[in-house]
Order: sequence, then C-alpha cells, then structure tokens
Amino acid sequence: TLVQQINKYSVKLKNFFTFLILINSALGFTQEADFFLKESIFKFPKTKEGEVVEHIFNATNIGDIPLVIEDFAVACHCTKVEYPTDPIMPGKKFEVKIIFDTEGKYYHQDRYVFLYTNSKKKKEKLRFKIFVIPREE
Repeated sequence: TLVQQINKYSVKLKNFFTFLILINSALGFTQEADFFLKESIFKFPKTKEGEVVEHIFNATNIGDIPLVIEDFAVACHCTKVEYPTDPIMPGKKFEVKIIFDTEGKYYHQDRYVFLYTNSKKKKEKLRFKIFVIPREE
C-alpha cells in the first residue's frame, strides 16, 4: 500500500540523515589546532650574570582550527613569556618571546617554558640553554 511505501521511504531517509550526522561528527572531531615550531631549543651565547637576554621562538598554527594559548608555566620568576592572547588562525605564523634575567643565576642553565594550548598535545614545550658567567666578588 501507499502508506507502507511512504513508511519505508521515511525510514531509509531517516537512516541516511543519521549516517550523514555521524560522518559529520566524526570529521568534526578530527579538526584540531596544531603547533609547529621552527626550533624548540635555543642556546644563548655565554652571558655575564645580571644581564637580561631575550629570544623569539617562531611558530605556525598548522591545524584546522584557531590555536589558543591559554597559559604558560616556568620554573621561576626569572623567566617571562610574551605570546599572542588572541586566537591564531590556521596557517598563521606567530611569535613567542622568552625573556630571561640572569641575576643570581650561575653557570649552566637549562630552562623550560610550557605553553598550555588547545593543540593536539595540550602542552607545548620550549627550551633554552645559557651559560651564565658569575660576577666576581
């Protein structure tokens, strides 16, 4: 009968739309921000204690969605970090500036900066090394 044919067509249409929704959801879950650094480790030249040094890490959002840097962590207040506070669009380059105060620091220093983001890894690591020549007393 006509009613049965309509019901069959309705069920097939419903299944088809459910399938499309599932596929769309699955593809949507794979969209992520991804973080690419030209360098993840930087070595400063030998530096005298008391100097403030800076380095800029260049990066790119190679993901499909805007990258958001939510926060950062460092081992001590001697390291400052400047980064974009606005979302970084896919394909866009950006800079993360590290400022390190050598006051009270001596000899080999191996420091990490952790950026908390919406990237695949959620926590991105930057690293810098420096040899600080102590002041003569």
